Amino acid sequence: MTLELEREEIRDVGKKLSRRNFLAGTAGTTAGVMAAGLGGGKANAAQSVVHKPTILVESMAELPPKRGLRGVIIGGGWGGLTMAKHLKRRVPEMEVILIERRSVFMSCPVSNLWLADIIDYKFLIHSFVDAARNNNYTFFNATVIDVDREQKRIYTERGYVDYDYLVLSPGIDYDYDDIGVHEPEHKQAVMTHFPAAFKPGSEHITLKRKVDNFRRGIFLLTVPSGNYRCPPAPYERACMIAAVFKRKKLPAKVVLLDNNHDIKIKGEGFHAAFDELYKDYIEYYPSMKVRGVDVENKILLEDIEDFPFEDAAIYPRIRGARIVETMGIVSETSPQMEARISQYRNNLIDDFHVYVIGDSRSTGYSKSGSTAQAEARFVAKVIAGRIAGHEIEWESPYTSCYSMVAADPAMAIYFGSEYLPPMADITALSMEYTINQWMDSGAAFAWRDRNMNRSVDMGDEMIGWALTHYAEMFR
Repeated sequence: MTLELEREEIRDVGKKLSRRNFLAGTAGTTAGVMAAGLGGGKANAAQSVVHKPTILVESMAELPPKRGLRGVIIGGGWGGLTMAKHLKRRVPEMEVILIERRSVFMSCPVSNLWLADIIDYKFLIHSFVDAARNNNYTFFNATVIDVDREQKRIYTERGYVDYDYLVLSPGIDYDYDDIGVHEPEHKQAVMTHFPAAFKPGSEHITLKRKVDNFRRGIFLLTVPSGNYRCPPAPYERACMIAAVFKRKKLPAKVVLLDNNHDIKIKGEGFHAAFDELYKDYIEYYPSMKVRGVDVENKILLEDIEDFPFEDAAIYPRIRGARIVETMGIVSETSPQMEARISQYRNNLIDDFHVYVIGDSRSTGYSKSGSTAQAEARFVAKVIAGRIAGHEIEWESPYTSCYSMVAADPAMAIYFGSEYLPPMADITALSMEYTINQWMDSGAAFAWRDRNMNRSVDMGDEMIGWALTHYAEMFR
């Protein structure tokens, strides 16, 4: 599906929706289940050493015995769910298993809309069981402990699972050391009191409660450096929280501290919203380097000045999920501890049977839901092609992204892109400065489509966008 066709489909869905009828009915039909509770080149000599697990689980998982080709996906986010569906479609004879530690899916994309009550909570919640049943693969609710690539064996707390092809889509972990939070007790305190809410589940529920109960003062948000999950989301979140404060006429303000020199993406649209809609409710500070958090006194420490606050959602720098480190597959050139993969096929440099997509891969593409879905479709083709004995030409993932900037009425802006081929295998896109220059200059893009003029029509389109992407995972 091309980006142009996708946008046409989104418009068709979005035009049928108004905010009122969406809230009244659409959310219930899209949610699979309402959660009762929520707990998401050539290798050098060092790279060629295959990690051996230190924790062994002796018993086999309670799954049907492996009889033929088996593909296993670790991680049930936007990328992993799409991967399971399309791998089964591309290789029907393959047994496909999705391993995910959560029992209920909650979406990180579009979750900011819930903060301002544009959508209902149920719109974010779906069933892994429904996705597996609808797409003829197996959902295995377990936590991955380690992987033995020599034995092609995955260890979970519910037993081991053997594979022929493995796709990692494990998401992110947070790097609190980057913001001066080093001790385990201190990290836990920051995570507990001021969760970032970029790992879907309890963090988002806590943030929603914070926003609903806020009465006065400074609500502080931070934007990390690097290639972080969902580049426009912190700015969208600032708009949604400010919209709540404005609606309630609270003596409150969002202070947004950005580690970057300016808004990373959709800057024109977000600056316009800050200036025209939330002049009294948002203060934006670029080039802010966080160097510590005083949890007890509610003060964020910055290189030049300190910022007291009443409440906060502190988004630290991100890193690849810890399973990447556990497996010993971290790229030596990735400052975010992402996996060392081929920039053109997503397989590990030394292993054509293991692939990484989504937020833990070391390519410079946007870490977003739509990008992860595009990667998943491509990697499914790559694996199917290799099984059939031929290579698939490189295809650009595409990023299609709406951001809501107003709630009363709901109005959004849009950005979409496809990318030029990577500049060099293995290293070039793994270097953070190169990635930032590559993206910020526009040199990364084969083409871009953007509309920074916020509108109600694009607000409706955003709901259609979400429904279209949900269908890609769950139907």
